[in-house]
Amino acid sequence: MYPNLYYFFKDIFGIEWHWLKFINAFGFFVAIAFIIGAMVLTSEMKRKERLGQLSYQEADILVGKGPNWTEVFLNSLFGFLIGFKLIGAFFESGSISDDPEGYLISSRGSLLAGILLAGILGGIKFWHGQKESLPKPEKRTIRIWPHDRVGDIIIMAAVFGFAGAKLFHNLENWDEFVKAPMVSLFSRGGFTFYGGLICATVAIVLFAKKHKIGLWHLADTFGPAMMIAYAVGRIGCQVSGDGDWGIPNSAYISDANAKVILADSSGFKNAINNNIGYYKEEFKTIGEINSAADVPHLAVKAPGWLPDWFVAYSYPHNVNEVGIKLANCNDDKYCTYLPAPVFPTPFYETIACTLLFLVLWGLRKKIKTAGIITGLYLIFNGLERFLVEKIRVNTHVFGTQFTQAEIISFLLVVFGTGIIIWRSRTANTAVK
Repeated sequence: MYPNLYYFFKDIFGIEWHWLKFINAFGFFVAIAFIIGAMVLTSEMKRKERLGQLSYQEADILVGKGPNWTEVFLNSLFGFLIGFKLIGAFFESGSISDDPEGYLISSRGSLLAGILLAGILGGIKFWHGQKESLPKPEKRTIRIWPHDRVGDIIIMAAVFGFAGAKLFHNLENWDEFVKAPMVSLFSRGGFTFYGGLICATVAIVLFAKKHKIGLWHLADTFGPAMMIAYAVGRIGCQVSGDGDWGIPNSAYISDANAKVILADSSGFKNAINNNIGYYKEEFKTIGEINSAADVPHLAVKAPGWLPDWFVAYSYPHNVNEVGIKLANCNDDKYCTYLPAPVFPTPFYETIACTLLFLVLWGLRKKIKTAGIITGLYLIFNGLERFLVEKIRVNTHVFGTQFTQAEIISFLLVVFGTGIIIWRSRTANTAVK
């Protein structure tokens, strides 16, 4: 596992750049997911604009009025923060390597680098304003196309998505939230995808209505984009070992170096019982754990043409630092692994969602009725998540045998089916 890019470069290239500890592996792949999603979204919006399915909105702007001092200030502030903290990290790499998060929220940094970069970025923004200024500012009417708003949409999706993901996680784990609300709200982990999906969807629908963007055609552009973005994001879960894995595979156990080996039933039981303290904490949301018999598990041996890690992975050096200590790890952080290997469900979701993206991408030009792609996305998303939940452990809600994700994924399938039926019946109307 690579909790951050420092460990990746150290393992692959033998390079120890301590400043790379600032770049969390999960966050890195989430950023890549947003970029790829934005590219797919922009491409599909432009295609629909060429077909006349998405239209522009006119707006009056004042041009030639010179530098915008608010933008100059914000550029300077951004430059100062980057220079003060990130460039400053190069000069303090030895002292911050063990606690990069602590460095980020401290008053330490390079004041000189901050001032220099603030001057450079602020100066560039001021120069651009001066260059475009006119003797007499004039009002012009411009066309703003939906693809011009992708940046705003992505930022909105990120803000409301992360807020919703954190909110739904805390609702799902209410007991933990009540005990330590501030820790739960501001911890690096603890996100529920469907919470983010729901909150971001509401925000984007309101945004589309405000700017008179055809809702169904807009929704259809999101289907493929969100599917591939989710697939890439799950790579981050797998690479960092963020705890979003499946139940133990009782056909295997992990040795002291986190190597996965075949085991009989007694080997699995011993692995659990010898580390019962960890499993009591790991599975506390599903009930009291006293022995291996209380731990959900499934025995699946990998076929000869697949590596063992495909069905059983021990997540060594995971970012959550859960499990037990590795035998030959002397680092202060990220020295744990899982004594009973688990199903690597993030890897499965990356494969499944990449394939589903290809299906949606191939169908998008063949299906002419707006809304059908949206319905298919909801069905695919719901089915994929419902199935993977069967080998994951989450809290059951409302006194049922279903997890929050299973209930929401089932509703998505129902809702998606309803959209397809409704839009198919109204295909000849002018509903937008």
